[in-house]
Amino acid sequence: MNAPAEPLALLRDLFDRAVAVADPMQSLHDALPPRPEGRFVVIGAGKASARMAEAVEAVYGPCEGLVITRYGYGRPCQGIEIVEAAHPVPDEAGLAATARMLDLVAGLGENDMVLALISGGASALLVQPAGGMTLAQKQAVNAALLASGAPIGQMNVVRKHLSRVKGGQLAAAAYPARLTALMISDVPGDDPAEIGSGPTVGETSTPADARAILERYGIEVPEAAKAALGGQSGAIAPDDIRLSRVENVIYAAPSQSLAAAADLARAQGLTAQVLGDALEGEAREVARQHAAQALEVQARLGATDAPVLLLSGGELTVTRRGDGVGGPNAEYALALALALDGAPGIHAIACDTDGVDGAAEVAGAVIGPDTLMKARAAGRDPQQALAANDAHGFFGAIGDQIVTGPTLTNVNDFRAILIAPS
Repeated sequence: MNAPAEPLALLRDLFDRAVAVADPMQSLHDALPPRPEGRFVVIGAGKASARMAEAVEAVYGPCEGLVITRYGYGRPCQGIEIVEAAHPVPDEAGLAATARMLDLVAGLGENDMVLALISGGASALLVQPAGGMTLAQKQAVNAALLASGAPIGQMNVVRKHLSRVKGGQLAAAAYPARLTALMISDVPGDDPAEIGSGPTVGETSTPADARAILERYGIEVPEAAKAALGGQSGAIAPDDIRLSRVENVIYAAPSQSLAAAADLARAQGLTAQVLGDALEGEAREVARQHAAQALEVQARLGATDAPVLLLSGGELTVTRRGDGVGGPNAEYALALALALDGAPGIHAIACDTDGVDGAAEVAGAVIGPDTLMKARAAGRDPQQALAANDAHGFFGAIGDQIVTGPTLTNVNDFRAILIAPS
């Protein structure tokens, strides 16, 4: 079979399909029970939370509630108040809205119900610093964690023990009301405790674990943070009675989006292989491994064989050492282009399904056999860009960025490598 006539257009179609499957307006209604009797309150946080709230009201009608989402990710709702705040580094708007959310659920009784809508991004949007920490100190810790290269699970351990809302504390505040949390997973392994730092999920780690992570990655934190980690954590143990009326449900996950993309690829005659939906690691290192794998696949293809598509998800990391903004998908794409070195017949896309890669308002990038040639024509040095963690600047200069704007969902990274017979 010949290679697709427009490989980059095909890759973009696959990415769009992965995003569409995770759109709350397409998927959340199946997870909703009949609207409960009695007082019913909707709360939530995350990049997809406003869209989730919109989907809830499409089924239930106007609801009481408060949801916090990223700037630009708000949606029109009939009764639920939508507050926009900063991500990935929290701000005053998130701090004030989180305090109001805790007040909203504090007076509920055992006959009341809370529906919590949680998606990736909630870690930054739900803000109530522990101990005597100020918002500025919490911002400094968050920024240091993001630049450290620590995996998301370890970052979340630190966040939980420096918070009065994460690690089950939001759910505990609503007790004795019944609480159901509907979640969109953006974490490798789909552990509810890791989505948004688990505001409705019990926590087993300790402040000592958080201190060890900070030491391992050489992260300096303010004295107030050290003091908070030296005392009793507010994180809630899984067997705490305040979590006894909580149900956590993941209704959308990266595996579903990858499967939908694979089905679309197979319908177009490709051989699709999913490498995994929970990949972690340094973006440039994973890219080098995938480049070697792609070249091995291509070497085995005969002239009449169908092109092969390698799909993967998860959450890669960037250890920022240069002055670029980072972004694991763009950095992966740049490192992949360098490792492939213009190999004919291989194209790829790497994007974050939320439309934001690292701190850039860009979903990701595409590459092909001509990427390095286009860079030379534009006067850009790919090796220098990689060393400076400036992959976004590189792809912006050669016109190969993927810019979606707010996608209103978040099932983490989407990567696809299309391999045609050479």
